[in-house]
Amino acid sequence: MAHSKNRATDGKITYPPGVKEISDKISKEEMVRRLKMVVKTFMDMDQDSEEEKELYLNLALHLASDFFLKHPDKDVRLLVACCLADIFRIYAPEAPYTSPDKLKDIFMFITRQLKGLEDTKSAQFNRYFYLLENIAWVKSYNICFELEDSNEIFTQLYRTLFQVINNGHNQKVHMHMVDLMSSIICEGDSVSQELLDTVLVNLVPAHKNLNKQAYDLAKALLKRTAQAIEPYITNFFNQVLMLGKTSVSDLSEHVFDLILELYNIDSHLLLSVLPQLEFKLKSNDNDERLQVVKLLAKMFGAKDSELASQNKPLWQCYLGRFNDIHVPIRLECVKFASHCLMNHPDLAKDLTEYLKVRSHDPEEAIRHDVIVSIVTASKKDLSLVNDHLLNFVRERTLDKRWRVRKEAMMGLAQIYKKYSLQAEAGKEAAKQISWIKDKLLHIYYQNSIDDRLLVERIFAQYMVPHNLETTERMKCLYYLYATLDSNAVKALNEMWKCQNMLRHHVKDLLDLVKQPKSDSYNKAVFSKVMVITRNLPDPGKAQDFVKKLVQVLEEDEKIRKQLETLVSPSCSCKQAEVCVKDITKKLGSPKQPSNPFLEMVKFLLERIAPVHIDTESISALIKQVNKSIEGTADDEDEGVPTEQAIRAGLELLKVLSFTHPVSFHSAETFESLLGCLKMDDEKVAEAALQIFKNTGGKLEESFPHIKSVLLPVLQHKAKKGPPRQAKYAIRCIHAMFSNRDTHFAQIFEPLHKSLDTENMEQLITPLTTLGHLAMLAPEQFAGPLKSLVANFIVKDLLMNDRIPGKKTTKLWVPDDEVSPETLAKIQGIKLMVRWLLGVKNNQSKSGNSTLRMLTAILNSDGDLTEQGKMGKPDMSRLRLAAGCAVLRLAQEPCYHEIITLEQYQLCALVINDECYQVRQAFAQKLHKGLCRLRLPLEYLAVFALCAKDPVKERRAHARQCLVKNINLRREYLKQHAAISGEEKLISLLPEYVVPYAIHLLAHDPDYVKVQDIEQLKDIKEALWFILEILMAKNENNSHAFIRKMVENIKQTKDGQCPDDAKINEKLYTVCDVAMNIVISKSTTYSLESPKDPVLPARYFTQPDKNFSNTKNYLPPEMKAFFTPGKPKAANVLGAVNKPLSATGKQQTKLSRMETISNASSNSNPSSPGRSKGRLDASEKDHSENEDISMKSPSEAEKPSRGRKRGAASSQEDKAQESKPKRGRKKAANTSTDDAEEQWGEDSSMAEASMEIEDEQNSPPKRGRRGRPPKSAAKDETPSKGRRGRRKAAPPPEEENDEEQEEEEEEEEDDAGSENMEVKPKGRRGRKPRVEASEAPSDSVESTPQKRRGRPPKSQTAARKGGGRSRAAVSQEEESEEEMETSQQSEEEAEEEQLQDSSPKVRRKSGRRDRR
Repeated sequence: MAHSKNRATDGKITYPPGVKEISDKISKEEMVRRLKMVVKTFMDMDQDSEEEKELYLNLALHLASDFFLKHPDKDVRLLVACCLADIFRIYAPEAPYTSPDKLKDIFMFITRQLKGLEDTKSAQFNRYFYLLENIAWVKSYNICFELEDSNEIFTQLYRTLFQVINNGHNQKVHMHMVDLMSSIICEGDSVSQELLDTVLVNLVPAHKNLNKQAYDLAKALLKRTAQAIEPYITNFFNQVLMLGKTSVSDLSEHVFDLILELYNIDSHLLLSVLPQLEFKLKSNDNDERLQVVKLLAKMFGAKDSELASQNKPLWQCYLGRFNDIHVPIRLECVKFASHCLMNHPDLAKDLTEYLKVRSHDPEEAIRHDVIVSIVTASKKDLSLVNDHLLNFVRERTLDKRWRVRKEAMMGLAQIYKKYSLQAEAGKEAAKQISWIKDKLLHIYYQNSIDDRLLVERIFAQYMVPHNLETTERMKCLYYLYATLDSNAVKALNEMWKCQNMLRHHVKDLLDLVKQPKSDSYNKAVFSKVMVITRNLPDPGKAQDFVKKLVQVLEEDEKIRKQLETLVSPSCSCKQAEVCVKDITKKLGSPKQPSNPFLEMVKFLLERIAPVHIDTESISALIKQVNKSIEGTADDEDEGVPTEQAIRAGLELLKVLSFTHPVSFHSAETFESLLGCLKMDDEKVAEAALQIFKNTGGKLEESFPHIKSVLLPVLQHKAKKGPPRQAKYAIRCIHAMFSNRDTHFAQIFEPLHKSLDTENMEQLITPLTTLGHLAMLAPEQFAGPLKSLVANFIVKDLLMNDRIPGKKTTKLWVPDDEVSPETLAKIQGIKLMVRWLLGVKNNQSKSGNSTLRMLTAILNSDGDLTEQGKMGKPDMSRLRLAAGCAVLRLAQEPCYHEIITLEQYQLCALVINDECYQVRQAFAQKLHKGLCRLRLPLEYLAVFALCAKDPVKERRAHARQCLVKNINLRREYLKQHAAISGEEKLISLLPEYVVPYAIHLLAHDPDYVKVQDIEQLKDIKEALWFILEILMAKNENNSHAFIRKMVENIKQTKDGQCPDDAKINEKLYTVCDVAMNIVISKSTTYSLESPKDPVLPARYFTQPDKNFSNTKNYLPPEMKAFFTPGKPKAANVLGAVNKPLSATGKQQTKLSRMETISNASSNSNPSSPGRSKGRLDASEKDHSENEDISMKSPSEAEKPSRGRKRGAASSQEDKAQESKPKRGRKKAANTSTDDAEEQWGEDSSMAEASMEIEDEQNSPPKRGRRGRPPKSAAKDETPSKGRRGRRKAAPPPEEENDEEQEEEEEEEEDDAGSENMEVKPKGRRGRKPRVEASEAPSDSVESTPQKRRGRPPKSQTAARKGGGRSRAAVSQEEESEEEMETSQQSEEEAEEEQLQDSSPKVRRKSGRRDRR
């Protein structure tokens, strides 16, 4: 060994055998050849060859000389590098090189050679791989730890390896690189920031996308060295995140990307970093918070992430960002929700509350994305979302913004189709979302045409897909119809009616287009264009497009023919699809992809194309009904009881028989209907009769064999069937047969002769049949009918009480408990009225006699004989029948003229009847007559008396009726601007109701003492009930017009009692109340009236030109009750005919609290505490979206603010004027202490919540209204038994008179349909939303009542009102005024209140509150 050392030190280089000297004097090729032999020699050596090590030591030193390290030839450099690598292996652990500089040069040289790994196809690649393998296995670079420049060496090595790695390398190359780099990190003392950056830079998204293999290498390296490198990673993030030292690294701007990548690689790398993110989530910098939120969204939402469970404080902190002040942050959180719901269903509970708040966010985009997140998760798997989340989507279907509503509706539709129609998740899932179909159809009640069109599209594409095969489509429709709730059914019926009506309008337009052009042609076309335009979105633009369509139809006969085919009653569904495609193809242009005209035409075609119903469809539907009748259908599998399915199927066919009558014209269909006629189920037979009536116009000539079988059945039904079937049988004969007179006579004669009062039960059907015969053929049976009415109906039936009624305290009983005698009397009254309506003249004075009879019934409380035999429920039924009969007669001009003012006033008082059901049914009849513009305008004034109703729901309903009627008349006047003639205007202009209301209230039997403050308050309340709605809009300076009208009345005398000084004084006093309301509520009342009002001559005398009545008739104390303020715009609420929840119902705490405000919710203009119950100013930023949805339970005392309030509170809270004009100073809210006490709010919520029951059960306080007592009739001073208002009892919850209600409604439908002058915009032909059968059920009995009216004043005097700061009120008003008050149907409001834990609205207790 000593000898070897000497040899080494003597400087002589020993080469392996066969290798000559390697120097610069030989050629490159020779050098390469010799070096290869050297490489082979070193490769074969191992560490134990001591002699050889010594022998070749100088060679090792020589190979490290600059000559080789800087040699220009790459092959030489590669071979030298391989030799050096082996030298390090052989001489390990001590290298033969001692100079630090030399070592640095050598390792930098080796690093440079590693770049050759890049080219995997190179001939030398194996040598490069050998080099890598050698240094990795030996860990040669570890020698550099002792060098000062080690960091530079390592950094260069890492950079080189990350640069050369590519997808051509196999797993071994990857593994050796990781081994080489990991040994440096794991065995070194530290990791410099520069070296760390070299690794981390490969994780930055930009680099990651450029070189996926470098990313994978860095990922593998970090996983291998996680424990060793973690402190250095933590230090880096500390420097950047906590200390803000961004200069420490070029990667500072990518910290959040790096955190995400490192977390995905190994969460242990960030154990100390994640707590720093919690701090960053609370940063004051919006952009920084946004970056952290985006980062955490990805970390929490990742599929296998357990971060939320591992780091709960960070999760809770992140959830707090859902309420961040910065909109983009809230938006990011909401977008994250869908990933979180899909990947981590266990976190849904945590997210629900936050999503609830965000679903009410002021920002439209956020509310929109809440829906998208929930719907996206739902479509993936319904089990991922809970019912609360779906309810948020449900709420947003009523959002203020169309984009949000559309997203919510489409989302629900997609969920419904997937889980209910296609049943992708089984019956349980279908049951969970069964409410969607009802909810979507309820939206059809909205006034927005966009909403309605979207519902139609959803129905055609998602609920009953039109592309299904006919049998499957009809089965789908059949079971859908059977499972819809009543309001959804009405919406669907309305949808078909609207589409059918639009089809008729387009058909009329096509007929017009064929006519020669003229001025009258242009006018007719323009009128029809306007009608069609109102059925399309954006009527302003649509008008131009429809005009353009008219031009196209005039010029293009082919399109005209196709459109004619489309609207033809016989058009099949397949034909319709072809026509729509052809028309759109012809009108479209490839050069113009976005064509607004074509879009509008598509909307129109979509509405009029019969994509569901044709003859084939009706036949399939009938077969489906027959299957249910035969018991072969799978009704139970569909979750529908067979009986319910059959009834629903017949109801569906009945509706379709109105809209698609021609589709029923097939022998198969009529034969099936004949079978239904013979069924025991009365409802089924009824529906079949109605279908025959609607569709059998050509049955006699087209299907004689059906006629011969049908006629005997109809005659039998008319004589001996149930009353309703008898009615429809007569209608069928009238509609279907040409020789109807003969058939009528065959029915009339035997029935007329067999009338006998001994058996009342068998008298009801004959009277019904005779009544309809009297209306349809009055001249044919003129003689017998007059005798029948005078002798049998009046003398025998009505003037006799044969069977004593049951003694009961109830005011109403269900239909099946009404005595046959009472039912017969009701049919007798109806027969008289139908006869008069058939005759339509009063030449024989029969009208006068009938009206006297009806008013006698009203005057005697329904007990015409006054023998005391009748029970209270029977008397209630007869009062209702008499009141409705007067309304029916008033719709016929010849009878309206003969109704005296006293009879009109007595009829009006029925709306204040002591029985809830009487008031309810009468109000429905009154509303229907007014909506059809059949009842004269003075009957609209009757609703003013509803201000006195003790039940909040009845007041709410009355207010909605007023709103709808007033808006309907205004809309009609706009659409028929050419109406000429003052008389026509007087009958339509809603402002003309004011004189009638003033006159009616001046003759109010409760208004006795002219100057009595309490009675004047009632008058003011009633006037405000109407004026509030009339004055909400000051169109054409109507406030000044009303003022002028009231002034003019004061210059006249009462037309009913012109010489009665007291009556005239009452009239002038009521005028002064009205004048004060107008002055206190309007800033424009003093302007010039647009026209001079014309007063009704029957009600007021001509003004005396020599008489100037400027006296103020109000007592000074009344001044305190008129405070300034602006009436709130009145909403048109869709569900006028829906019975509001009756007060006798068993109520949840919620609904009870909701109902406590029913004492004075629509009354006094001066109520000081009125502004209570608004949202605090702090909630202001939620105003935009909280239009229809309700507040959370935590806001229980605050009513929802938005497009629509709850159904029952839709009257607006008390008087509107306590809410001043925006920006104006708040009007004094405290008039006097007395006023505050009078109108204040009871602070005791518990007492208030009991109020509803008290209303129902408290004994009466005042005299019966409208029917003078038998004695002391002329006494001026009222006593307890005097004529006054009988206390209106709240309802027992029981069945209403369904037969009477439906029968009269349908009579009106048939008898008066041709006289219907107008349908309200967006609500054409709407059927009532509820039948009387939906009236309350019998859970609480009404108590007998002696006085109707208000409780003693002392009971309310002690109540104090609570006010709030002006700032809070004004802020709320601002946010409220930003809201557009879009309408919502009443049932939806109630539904939303219940599902959203709606606020318990507290309002001031008023005079009708009872403890």
